[in-house]
Amino acid sequence: MTTLTLKVPGALADRLTELARRRGISRSALVREALQALLENGRPRKRPSVLDLAGDLCGCVEGPGDLSYNKKYMEDFGR
Repeated sequence: MTTLTLKVPGALADRLTELARRRGISRSALVREALQALLENGRPRKRPSVLDLAGDLCGCVEGPGDLSYNKKYMEDFGR
């Protein structure tokens, strides 16, 4: 394995250290994983959004379409 040295801003180093600690891997392993994903996919691997995970549930229920702005639905709110 070849050694590569690079400089990163302190805030990025802190984030890298924290993520590596949470995942239980070394910072080097985390950087290797990110570089591999970038080179294979053209962009770093990202976590799926809530919409990605539950997109099939969007629009599966029915109800009044004006809940966000019709004040009559808020009359008893908080009581």
